[in-house]
Amino acid sequence: MSYPDALKTHLASGSTTIARCFALRRRDGLTFGFTDHDRDLSFGGVTYRADTGLTARALQMGTGLSVDNSEAFGALRSDAITEEDILAGRYDGAEVTAWIVNWADVAVRAREFTGTIGEVNRSGGSFTAELRGLSERLNQPQGRIYHGHCSAILGDARCGFDLNQPGYSDERPVEVVTGARIFKFASFTGYEDRFFEKGRLVVLGGQAAGLVGVVKNDRLGVDGSRVVEVWQAFGLSPEAGDQVRIEAGCNKREDTCRLKFANFLNFRGFPDIPGEDWLMSFPTSGSLNDGGSLNG
Repeated sequence: MSYPDALKTHLASGSTTIARCFALRRRDGLTFGFTDHDRDLSFGGVTYRADTGLTARALQMGTGLSVDNSEAFGALRSDAITEEDILAGRYDGAEVTAWIVNWADVAVRAREFTGTIGEVNRSGGSFTAELRGLSERLNQPQGRIYHGHCSAILGDARCGFDLNQPGYSDERPVEVVTGARIFKFASFTGYEDRFFEKGRLVVLGGQAAGLVGVVKNDRLGVDGSRVVEVWQAFGLSPEAGDQVRIEAGCNKREDTCRLKFANFLNFRGFPDIPGEDWLMSFPTSGSLNDGGSLNG
């Protein structure tokens, strides 16, 4: 890590006034500043608060493509990082920038770490957050994958399908919710049984607003009732009366794209690509070699 000359001179002086600061930018755009100093510090348009109890452990850095990492830990406070926001996942994937700062002259500083928040653990009235370096993104799959199913996400730019058109999404208030993942509606018709499976359930109102779940099961009862279950329970449970949006599901198959969404021109899969059984097959003298299926 290379420090500016002014900071190097200060560190070499033998008598330092050093503090650490963290800028945290959530995916919803809110930015927070924290410092382990005993008074607030401000620079770069961010005020780093001293009364949050946030600090960090040693930063582990490596050469090459190894992932830099560290941990931040602190106290849960109603006016800073709250337990409700952590449970709601509002800090998941948040951008983090860590600075070493001369608190006597904040212009003398250096950025030590840039990355995102990974796993967050809570214990009593405190939390511990894993900090992942920029190299972590290289662990994510990149580029197109050649397989039979569509690689696009329903409704994204590559898919091009508009989920806002009539018949493909529904907004309504929550009636009964069990275990923060099973939603029961007394009357919810107009959509076939299992129509929403693999779709999204988006919470639009209440304390859980902004949370998104993927639909695991969607069952339409003979009496017109409906039960929608998401794969993973919400960190904060929506309550009766909270508005939710339920979107059509897509299983990524070419027939679903063609028949359910009439969007086959934008299908991003390769339904005719040979499978592993074809690649492992071979011709034999005792079979008919007329260009047909070798396994038929």
